[in-house]
Amino acid sequence: MITGLHHYSLVVPGLDVADDFLRSFGLETAAEHNRLVARCPGRDQEQVRMVEGPAKRLHYVAFSVAPGTLDALRERLDRAGVASIEPPAGAPEYGLWVKDPDGTPVQLLETALVPPRQVAPVLSNIGAEYHRFDSPAWQATDDVLPRRLGHCLLFTPAQAPMVRFYTEALGLAVSDRITDKVTFLNAGPGDHHVFGFITSTHPGFHHGSYEVPSLDAIAVGARRMLDNGWSRGWGLGRHTVGSNYFHYIADPWGSWIEWYSDIDQIRDCWNPKEWDVPPQVWGPPPPPEFVHNLEPHRSAN
Repeated sequence: MITGLHHYSLVVPGLDVADDFLRSFGLETAAEHNRLVARCPGRDQEQVRMVEGPAKRLHYVAFSVAPGTLDALRERLDRAGVASIEPPAGAPEYGLWVKDPDGTPVQLLETALVPPRQVAPVLSNIGAEYHRFDSPAWQATDDVLPRRLGHCLLFTPAQAPMVRFYTEALGLAVSDRITDKVTFLNAGPGDHHVFGFITSTHPGFHHGSYEVPSLDAIAVGARRMLDNGWSRGWGLGRHTVGSNYFHYIADPWGSWIEWYSDIDQIRDCWNPKEWDVPPQVWGPPPPPEFVHNLEPHRSAN
C-alpha cells in the first residue's frame, strides 16, 4: 500500500539558514504558513519541510499510499493495535497520522508520487560497451540538480521494534542489513531502499538522500556546496549495500544530506541478506562524526 517516501520534516533553529543551505544543495524553496518547504526542480511535490524551533530534531516522516488503499491500511493498523494520533504542532492536518515505536509521528498520504523531472540518457563508454560517439561527455553535464527524494535514514535505539512496525504494520519490506548497524527497507520493486535505520543511543534523523542524474552531478553538486561555504562532508564514493554513488554534506544542525546516483533496482524475487561490510566499496572512510547522533534526547525537548 505504501508506494514510497513522500517527504520528511525537521524542526531547526533558523529558517534563514535552512533556506540558504537547501538552495545551495540544489532545491527550490518557498515559505508556506510559517514553514519552509523545499522541492526538487521540475517536481511539484514537497521533499522536505522545515519548522522553526530551539534545537534541531526530527519532526515527522511522510509516506505516499496508493490511491484507494488508505482505508485498507487504516484497518490493517487497527488490527495491529496502532492508534491514529493528532498531527504534531506545525504539521499539516491532512492524511492519516500514527506514531512509530520511537515516538516519531508518521503521516500517511493517499496520493501518487509525482514523477521526477525527466533527464536525458547518460551515455557511457565503460568496459567493453561503447554508447557515446561524437559527443564529448564533458559538454553534457548541464543537468546536475536533484530529481527526487529517494530515501532517508533515522537513528534508533530499537531496531527490532522499528523494523516490525514499518514492515508488519505499514507494509514495507527489509532489503538488506549491515550486522548490528543498519537496516534498509524498500516499498516493493524499485529502489533498493526508501527508508532505514542506523543503531544509536536514541532516536534522531541521520540523512535525507536525493537522486541526481549522474556521477558528474554528484561531483558538481559537491563543488557548488563548497563554493557556497558548505565544505564538511563525506565522499565521493560508492556504497556497498545499495551500490549507489554518493557524496554527503553535513547540514548546519548535525545531520547529513546526500546526492546519489546508480542505486540498485530490486524486484519481487529479491532476498534480503545480512552483511558484515564497511559502508563504502571505495572512497574515503566516513568521518568519525558521521554516526554521531547530535539530536537532543526526546525527554529533553
